[in-house]
Amino acid sequence: MVDISLLAQAEGVTSPAWPLRVLRATAPRRGIPITAISALGLLLAWALATKFKLVAPLFLPSPFEVASQFYSVAVDGFSNATLLQHVGTSLFRVLSGFAIATAIGVPLGLAMGMNRWVRGIASAPIQLYWPVPPLAYLPLVIIWFGIGETAKIILLSLAMFAPIVISAQAGVRSVSPSRIQAAQSLGATRWQVFRHVVLPSALPEILTGLRLAIGSGWGTLVAAELVAATKGLGFMTMSAAQFLVTDVVFVGILTIAALASIFLFALRTLERRLTPWKGQE
Repeated sequence: MVDISLLAQAEGVTSPAWPLRVLRATAPRRGIPITAISALGLLLAWALATKFKLVAPLFLPSPFEVASQFYSVAVDGFSNATLLQHVGTSLFRVLSGFAIATAIGVPLGLAMGMNRWVRGIASAPIQLYWPVPPLAYLPLVIIWFGIGETAKIILLSLAMFAPIVISAQAGVRSVSPSRIQAAQSLGATRWQVFRHVVLPSALPEILTGLRLAIGSGWGTLVAAELVAATKGLGFMTMSAAQFLVTDVVFVGILTIAALASIFLFALRTLERRLTPWKGQE
């Protein structure tokens, strides 16, 4: 047993939060992540449900059937395109929308957090459209921009834009006024205060917004590829659903989930590298 009080005295810890930090430091390391155990449990439950025919194969194919169909789609293709071509098309659309939303949303959110006039002008339209599902304004996007790639990328950009703006604004608003006052008392200019105080302090919130945005983008992909698409994971999934090819539907869903998880992992890794101080006193 570890005497926490002795550890605290040895380290000279006087912060009220010391018990939590000591417990984290002395907690045993797990060999297998809980997330992996949860995923294996879901996979096992799925396999058992199909093995004992608790659900008809039309509605829930077995994991082995989905794996076989995954190989078939990767090699032979589906809807006149291979899986790699569907993935490439969807990646281009999501990344293009993400780049546009980030390039416009981060500066606008920072400006909204620092200037009440910008906040007053931009808040109303963002707050009005953000709760609206992308499928609701999809017809307007089609009327205004047609049925080509432009409309799809704009729809994805709109889905990702609001979380980025609001997170960047929240990051600026969360900056401690004492830090700004300390920098100003040392003779820092407005640009230096922004560069060395405001931006680093807002960065964790901005990166959180980027994670939320990329999730919204992948969630909107199927809606974006509903109209006049000939390639893409959303198009493949909806085409398979129309013909009741459920195993291909699962291939599309799992591929989208895997790609989204890779993006989220990359952003979390970037967040740990850029903001190592996050969560620390």
